[in-house]
Amino acid sequence: MDHLTAGEYWNGNAEAWTKLARAGYDVYRDHLNTPAFLAMLPPVAGLRGLDLGCGEGHNTREVARMGASMTAIDISEIFIRHARSEEARAPLGITYHHVSAVELPFAGNEFDFATAFMSLMDIPETERVIAEAFRVLKPGGFLQFSILHPCFNPPHRKNCRDEENITYAIEVGDYFIDARGQIDEWTFAIAPQSVRGQFPKFQVPRFHRPISQWVNLLVAAGFVVERCEEPVPNDETVRNWPILQDAQVVAYFLHIRVRKPGAG
Repeated sequence: MDHLTAGEYWNGNAEAWTKLARAGYDVYRDHLNTPAFLAMLPPVAGLRGLDLGCGEGHNTREVARMGASMTAIDISEIFIRHARSEEARAPLGITYHHVSAVELPFAGNEFDFATAFMSLMDIPETERVIAEAFRVLKPGGFLQFSILHPCFNPPHRKNCRDEENITYAIEVGDYFIDARGQIDEWTFAIAPQSVRGQFPKFQVPRFHRPISQWVNLLVAAGFVVERCEEPVPNDETVRNWPILQDAQVVAYFLHIRVRKPGAG
């Protein structure tokens, strides 16, 4: 499977994903993953940024609100249509492009930084995306991205719960298995059945890589690893959103920031 075929799956997910996420059902994003990502992000006010795989634009808008001048791209035409519609409704100066992250239509050394919120793991040609990000960044610029944590989201994963439905362990396996192209079907679990029943399940191509592969691809592209984080919800967050309790048992997400060497 290549990025074009993967993009067709995401275009098929985009309508339901946009409606459900904007209705507040993507709680792992809204109350754990994105807040942690933004807390890790260096100051971006006054900088020019590129968001890779922006989806319907939620996270791009959050970075723009931090003062960055944002350009964003996605391979899904439907996602870009929804993102542009929201920009027209509430302008933040964001420019959206319907293109693939594998083939960026930008000059070299054009951006001060790039972000990729939970998107790089969905692109089979990962090394090409990382190389493209390196190319369009100015010397001294950084790329910060989030992915599903490879250790705790491999091809085999089982949530182990006790009699009170509390997660006490995550069973994992097949960490080194090449399951790239496997299709996972799921939806946002917190959405009521009456809502979930209105939409088909998401079909998400899986392109799992061990952590060593991610690090080696970054180093091979020329990046220097600067920081990494594994977001965990605090007790107050779990009291407000009990579904996030399992994210206190293992790290579901991995955040990495790398920098292009040079003056900055």
